[in-house]
Amino acid sequence: MTVPDSSAFGPLGPENRAGHEGPDGPADPAPAPFAPAGGPVRLDGPWTHRDVAANGARFHIAEMGEGPLVLLLHGFPQFWWSWRHQLPALADAGFRAVAMDLRGVGGSDRTPRGYDPANLALDITGVIRSLGEPDAALVGHDMGGYLAWTAAVMRPKLVRRLVVSSMPHPRRWRSSMLSDFAQSRAGSYIWGFQRPWVPERQLVADEAALVARLITDWAGPGTAEFPDESALGVYRRAMSIPSTAHCSIEPYRWMVRSLARPDGIQFNRRMKRPVRVPTLHLHGSLDPAVRTRSAAGSGEYVEAPYRWRLFDGLGHFPHEEDPAGFSAELINWLKDSEPDR
Repeated sequence: MTVPDSSAFGPLGPENRAGHEGPDGPADPAPAPFAPAGGPVRLDGPWTHRDVAANGARFHIAEMGEGPLVLLLHGFPQFWWSWRHQLPALADAGFRAVAMDLRGVGGSDRTPRGYDPANLALDITGVIRSLGEPDAALVGHDMGGYLAWTAAVMRPKLVRRLVVSSMPHPRRWRSSMLSDFAQSRAGSYIWGFQRPWVPERQLVADEAALVARLITDWAGPGTAEFPDESALGVYRRAMSIPSTAHCSIEPYRWMVRSLARPDGIQFNRRMKRPVRVPTLHLHGSLDPAVRTRSAAGSGEYVEAPYRWRLFDGLGHFPHEEDPAGFSAELINWLKDSEPDR
């Protein structure tokens, strides 16, 4: 295994005492400069906010529209608000669109444990049941995509269709990170997450300035609209909520630390089961965090109609960099009664 320098989380600057984390967990971060209407999480919009209980925890959701359920799962270092463009688009198209905050992020519970992918996938399927729906189309980006792949394997009866953006299948991710030096280097931030306490402190230092830098660096160079200072400010404030940085990093720690442990080996074997629901796989051609080559091999794990769509010139956040194009691709595929392979 080749482990590159984790320069994405390099040495700290002047110590930020307000954001310091000790052995007992994260302390209060530095205060954000201001909070918009609705606070840093329950941002105003055409959607409705509420909490639902699932898998022993409480989850915040934003929802709008009526029809078949489409459950939207955010990635790192974001929260439900990353789907602000798709929520109204899906509602207008006749779907019940729900964006949830994953465990430990946004307005959802920050539990001391439970950040392995199997349990996080049960959070997602539990939310589907709590919403009173028989199933859902899962749409996941980044870490949300990793968990969407997992949920489709673990609870196939609850997943009607699967849409994944900017994330390979978990087995493909594992093999790429261990055997492909270019992908291992692109994912160097994940190796950096394995250190105790330091990554959390870096994420919240200087009012979560690193969050803005990561999003800016991972976005495609040709999209002037995203990220802007307003959007970056929203994500910085959300990361500054106490314990969010620690909880956001925990799934990545499990992914690496479990590689040689029985639970990680068992999970990898479990993910050999093929995905048997129609799958749409979306990716930005200029994604610097997840290489196109790494994501493109995921179709071998799908025994159902599988469609690969590459967005030319976009980076790691196609749903925000080109929201109209992404939403159109998503809605057209969801409405297609016979998605082709």
